[in-house]
Amino acid sequence: MKVSLFATCLVDMFQSNVGKATVELLERLGCEIEFPESQVCCGQPAYNSGYTKESKEAMKRMIDTFQDAEYVVSPSGSCAFMFHEYPHVFKGDSVWEPKAKKLAAKTYELTQFIVDVLKVEDVGAKLEGHATYHTSCHMTRLLGVRKAPMILLKNVKGLNFTELPGKEQCCGFGGTFSVKMAQISEQMVDEKVCHVEDTGADYLIGADAGCLMNIGGRIDRKGKPIKVLHIAEVLNSR
Repeated sequence: MKVSLFATCLVDMFQSNVGKATVELLERLGCEIEFPESQVCCGQPAYNSGYTKESKEAMKRMIDTFQDAEYVVSPSGSCAFMFHEYPHVFKGDSVWEPKAKKLAAKTYELTQFIVDVLKVEDVGAKLEGHATYHTSCHMTRLLGVRKAPMILLKNVKGLNFTELPGKEQCCGFGGTFSVKMAQISEQMVDEKVCHVEDTGADYLIGADAGCLMNIGGRIDRKGKPIKVLHIAEVLNSR
């Protein structure tokens, strides 16, 4: 099975370890990975800020980049969802709407792909410790991926799991929201960090680099002894 990796900007620039873990994990599960070097930003920051016209050029670039892919997999529910938004952006466009629909139909978030396409629920991961999991907004509410991460995490040997209080609450990142509404964002992430502390977890796990960067940054500034991990890193641990 051939998989084209949609790495995302944050993984590419700040969290290359997540991209590496994603590739190693999928290869171990029997996938052949390719990384199209022409990929750029999916256009989400501009699109979410209301610059739809300007974001379309980046979207067209991504559609062309992945047009021949068998499957497109991303270690980010938010960015994977953006590909599913493309058909709405290009609705009525006789050239780009069909291409956008084709891309959306073969695009998956990492855990969604492992559970729903590969039909694997135990990847053989091992990690000793106590963990909790942050459910990111776009991944759960828009992409609709809720069960897959939990299924995979519950099969990680040595990992004790506690559900995060207020898990449905946003961490305050929201892409450009955290920049435009910094004071509100700070209050939201502080509340999220308090909930993480309440679980007594050694690890905070998540599936979106943006959320993890936001929460992890606040945890670090507060000097809390909690390690932040992307779910790809957890599932790739042995």
